[in-house]
Amino acid sequence: MLALGLASLIVWRLSDWRTGFRREPVMASVPAVPTPAPIAVAAPTASERSHLVDGLNSPQGDVHADLRMLNDTFIAFRGATHGLDPIGENAEITAALLGHNRLGFAFIPPDCGAINAKGELCDRWGSPYFFHQLSGEKMEIRSAGPDRVLWTADDEVLTP
Repeated sequence: MLALGLASLIVWRLSDWRTGFRREPVMASVPAVPTPAPIAVAAPTASERSHLVDGLNSPQGDVHADLRMLNDTFIAFRGATHGLDPIGENAEITAALLGHNRLGFAFIPPDCGAINAKGELCDRWGSPYFFHQLSGEKMEIRSAGPDRVLWTADDEVLTP
């Protein structure tokens, strides 16, 4: 009897060695779960749209208020996307803020008057902002200032 048990164990181990010790998993019968129907989502109403940049380039404000509004927009984006700022050049970042992001949420409305024909966010003098990614969570925002030339003395910069 012992010899028969030992022979069975050897044959069983030999079959394991030949198959690379792979065994087919035993699957229990699981009832199919029906897929829920997609939920229809209505387009946001005027009161549901983002108001983060409503005063951007307003005559009542100044460039410092504009930079703070944009920084607040990046903070909101970061909070919704688990700590990541949009990346790329101005047009790519603007597109992400307009809703071309994994959430599909527009942090700035498409009718924002600060967006030029190239799809770039512009300062109050019409120059595109320069966005410099300092880290995954910090975005430096630069306005060219009244002379409309970047990297000159009148540039306004917000570094968080």
